[in-house]
Order: sequence, then C-alpha cells, then structure tokens
Amino acid sequence: MTLDSKVPGGPIEGKWDRHKFDSKLVNPANRRKLTVLCVGTGLAGASASAALGELGYNVLTFCIHDSPRRAHSIAAQGGINAAKNYRNDGDSVYRLFYDTVKGGDYRAREANVYRLAQVSVDIIDQCVAQGVPFAREYGGLLDNRSFGGAQVSRTFYARGQTGQQLLIGAYQSMMRQVDAGTVTLMPQREMLDVVIVDGQARGIITRNLTTGELEKWAGDAVLLATGGYGTAYYLSTNAVNSNVTASWRAHKRGALFANPCFTQIHPTCIPVSGDHQSKLTLMSESLRNDGRVWVPKTPGDRRPPQQIPEAERDYYLERRYPSFGNLVPRDVASRAAKLVCDEGLGVGETGLAVYLDFADSINRLGKDVIKQRYGNLFDMYQKITDDNPYEVPMRIFPAVHYTMGGLWVDYNLMSTIPGLHVLGEANFSDHGANRLGASALMQGLADGYFVIPYTLSHYLASTALPKVTTDHDAFREAASNAQGQISRLLSIKGNKTPRELHRQLGRVVWDYVGMSRTAEGLKKALTEIPRLRDEFWQNVSVPGEANNMNKNLEYAGRVADYLEFAELLALDALTREESCGGHFREEYQTPYNEAARNDEQFAHAAAWEFTGVGQAPVRHVEPLQFEYVKPSQRSYK
Repeated sequence: MTLDSKVPGGPIEGKWDRHKFDSKLVNPANRRKLTVLCVGTGLAGASASAALGELGYNVLTFCIHDSPRRAHSIAAQGGINAAKNYRNDGDSVYRLFYDTVKGGDYRAREANVYRLAQVSVDIIDQCVAQGVPFAREYGGLLDNRSFGGAQVSRTFYARGQTGQQLLIGAYQSMMRQVDAGTVTLMPQREMLDVVIVDGQARGIITRNLTTGELEKWAGDAVLLATGGYGTAYYLSTNAVNSNVTASWRAHKRGALFANPCFTQIHPTCIPVSGDHQSKLTLMSESLRNDGRVWVPKTPGDRRPPQQIPEAERDYYLERRYPSFGNLVPRDVASRAAKLVCDEGLGVGETGLAVYLDFADSINRLGKDVIKQRYGNLFDMYQKITDDNPYEVPMRIFPAVHYTMGGLWVDYNLMSTIPGLHVLGEANFSDHGANRLGASALMQGLADGYFVIPYTLSHYLASTALPKVTTDHDAFREAASNAQGQISRLLSIKGNKTPRELHRQLGRVVWDYVGMSRTAEGLKKALTEIPRLRDEFWQNVSVPGEANNMNKNLEYAGRVADYLEFAELLALDALTREESCGGHFREEYQTPYNEAARNDEQFAHAAAWEFTGVGQAPVRHVEPLQFEYVKPSQRSYK
C-alpha cells in the first residue's frame, strides 16, 4: 500500500492557501442535502460540528457523555499556542513551525505543522469573538506566558482552566447550530463500528448508553474526533471514559494506525498514591514558568524541604539545560525526573517524586500574583494532597498524558478509508514524537474550525455518493458484529472484573512500554499482553443486561479493545529501533542520556494495517522529508 500524503507542491508558506483555492466547493443548496456524522464533542468535534453546521451541512454529532461539556478537552489547563507575537519577543509563524517540528524530534510532516502554525493566529481571534475570557495585561491586551520547548511567550491562557473555557466557546457555537437546526446532537452514544459501503465510510453503529439499544446511522462522510489512547496504561491524566474504541474499530475496518508508540509522559503530575486510584491528576505545565524543579543532592535525604539548605539542593533542569531551564519540553523533563529518582534522589514516601517549588516566585512577585496566575491549580493540589503549595513545594512525577500516535491521515485529514476523516488527538499528523505543551488545544480547534470545512467540502464535491440507507447489508453486518461482541462479553460469567484486568494491562504497558523501553522488556510485554487477552475472554465478569444501562458492559468493551491495541503499541515500539521524543529506547541514547534518533532508517511515519487479532500486522511507511527544518540532535542546553 502506498501512503499518499496529498501534500500540495510549492513553497511551504503558500501550500495551504493554494490548496484551499484548488479544493472544490459545495454550493449552499447542495450542502443541505449532505449528511456528516461527527463522533466526539471535544474541541475538535465541537468546533467541526459548529463550522460545518454554519456552512449549512446536515450534521449529526455523537457524544459519549450526557453533555458535550464533559468532553476531556475540558481538563486542559495551561494554555493554547498562537504566533501572534504580542510580546514582541521574536515570535512568528515560522518560529512556531520550527519549534513544533524540533519539539516533535523531527517525526512530523512539515506541511501539516506549518499549516497548524499559520491558522493558530486565527484561532485566537475566533475564540475572543466567542467571549473566551483569556487573561489580559493591565492595558487590556491579551496576556501570554511561556511553555516548554520555546524561548518566546506565545501561550494564551485563562488561569489554569484554558481547556474548559475554550470548550465552552466551541460548545456554545455548536449549540447555536443545534438551535438553528443544522446540527443534531446525540448524547449518551458510543460508536462501536464504522460502516463501509463500496469502499467508502457511509455510516456508524452506536450503542445508546441509556437504553442499551444498537443504532444505525447513515451519512455521506464520517468524522472521528474521539481523542487518544492514554488510558491503555490504566493510570493516566485522561478521564476514565477516554478510550480507543472508535479509532480501534475503524482500524479493524481498514484505517491504518500510525506511530502508536509515540505516547507522551507529562512531567508535572501528582504522584501515584496507591492501588485505589483510577486516574491521575495533572498539574499544568504552566506552573514551570514560576516553579523551580529540584531534588536533594544527597540520596535518601528525608528532611522536610524547608529544612534543606539551598546549597544542598540540585535544581537539575537548570543545571543540565541552562538555556531552557525548567521550560524544557515534556519528554526531556520527564526523563530527567526519572533519572534523578533512579539515582535515589526522589522525594516523598515512595521516592518517586521531585519538588516543584514556588518559594522564589512568591518572594519575588508576591502571593497574590501567583494566586492570580495559578490559584485554581494550587487549590486542586491542596484538596488532593492536603499540602499547601504556597507554603511547601508541590511533589510531582511523570505520568501518561497525551498520545501523538493515532489513525493515519493525509493532508486533508482523511484516513485510508475514503470518507473517514480523523481530527484532533485521534489522528497522528501534527506533533511527531513529542507534543509541545499548549499545542493540543491548538490542533483540535485548527482541525475543526479551519481545516475540515475546506477538505471535507473537496471530498464531498469530488466523490460520487449514491444514496445509502441503514437497510443496506453493510449496516446489518456491522450491527450484527457489534451485537456479537456484546453477547460474548455477557456470556463468559468469569470471576475477574474488567477493571482488575485493565489494571493488570496498565502495569505491563507502564513497566515495559512506558517512560523508557528496552528490546527485552518489549518482548516481555508482547508475551504478557496476549496472555492477559486470553484470560479476559475466558474469565471476565460482566453482570447486567445488554438492553439497558450497563456501565460494566461499556467498560468491558473498551478494555477488550485495549487488550488488542496494546499489542500494536508494544510492537511499534520494538520495531522502531531508535529513540525520539516520547519513545525512549535505552539502547539508543547519547552519552548525556538524551534520545538518539536514527534518521537514516526511521525518518518516517509507521502506519500499521490490521490483519486479524493475534495476527502479525503489516507495517507501511510514509517517508518524512525535511526541507525547511533540517534534523539535528535536539538540544535544549
């Protein structure tokens, strides 16, 4: 299979504008005759639904929650990047493009990243017009702060709840279209399959999570905006409801899955406290603007942090990376934290934590300023840990956060299934091997507001789409397939809960496919994961009924998909014999413990083709060319 990225030719600065002009349009009268199915209501899904509804398409939008405002985008805290250069500190579209390609360790498609940087400036204007309450300076201009991997201040923010405010803006825009009748919202629905008719994505199968009923929906195109797969690790910063099911079921229908081993470990998370936890809590990367990261210089030093003199502290990020200090990218900061903890310098009861200390900033700026910038984050930390971060340093440790891998898409955001477009974190396209902070919100809104309205119109205008109804055999087959899995899950009557088996899977992937990986450990994971999958299908306990609300059944279906997906995650990590970004193979590192890429053999995206559960998938590659940002050893020193 040849992977055609469909990147337009010519200078990078003009690719997107030229592509928009060359794309075919659908006239307003014809838009009303076309139905688009949008799965997901986070930033990518809500913004796409709003934009397409505004254009006059008939949009059916499916939400796994009772309200779109519960989508996981609400959890993003720190900010959204845009190359506005309000600080006059040297920022530009090109610099944002450069920082993002470098931050992704040269494993992203240049044209996609440049487009992202271009439209970033429009996103801010869109959100301000919606009333998003971005922080402002004394004179009334929008404020900016710094984030990891950049030496300019380009991150717009709303205290520590930027994702929530942006999601409310997108939600309001979408609900305006619901009121106008162009968008129909379907809450409490989970997509269980995509329906392929004559090689095109023409519908989906959903389960009504309130009644248990399987439902068939037909349309002219399908958009997946269902987020990432971080909860494969069981403990992550993601909401427990976040899952891989929609993407994985599409993968099993023919959509290639690209770079699953590119998972991001976030350095600023509240440490694990015990087996009772079902998720972890993120402390925003923005805290590293004013917080200093350190550990005691002496292994096993258990004194309270206030009693450790300055001379006996190791501000290891500032020492190792003098140019960027505490604002190195997430993968670099995470590995550095693991390294000092492995050396016995970690703090807290487990020794798996480092300090994030605000004493210097409070002394310099005053408590009120810090409270204004981060107050809700400090309150959250105190409620969870019972420590007051105004008085004692926070304790943090890396945790699974974001996933750069996802379904492969071309420049038009279309997967290898014609008509199936993939937006936001569910696709693989913009972040390479490591996402810079404050870029997830940027990508989700870019895809939804500014990319998919053009590329989807081109697909709809240039493709023959004969009338299809849910009476078609393909819908019956897909519904029967979904019902078969439900019946099988309910029939096993074992003695282990889905959560228990998910927790076991999480331990395997965190231990062997987590912050650092080895060939030996990955081979171990590839032995353990199929064993766990077999145990699941022989011994899982799923009480309740199919045709009713059944949270156990929902969860079991997602765990079943993770037990298949995790094998691909480990296989991709084993096959990629290099270190890059969040994928760190211990065999491939520099003398200074930094990632050592192998550009000669692995300057490509790896896209996997499904051949059957337990069968070896087929690996395809999309070569990556770097004409504008030449690959070099990534250094933040």
